[in-house]
Amino acid sequence: MANTASAKKRIRQTTRRTEINRARVSRIRSFVKKVEMAISSGDKTAAADAFKAAQPELQRGVVKGVLHKNTVARKLSRLSTRIKAL
Repeated sequence: MANTASAKKRIRQTTRRTEINRARVSRIRSFVKKVEMAISSGDKTAAADAFKAAQPELQRGVVKGVLHKNTVARKLSRLSTRIKAL
């Protein structure tokens, strides 16, 4: 357990940031899931619209530091390829 005031403060900060980051990742997953659902339904226009909405969310995840840029690039590339294949 933390003894110093700075360590106690750091614990408070970490828990707060963890909540924010978890919410952010959850939001990103929701957007990606909407794209996945549209792809599985076979609706190319809906999939494209969902993809356009998901792109900035994924990029924001990179900027905020919750996702790695290569991970996001890979996800976007794979989703884009699957939409084009419809």
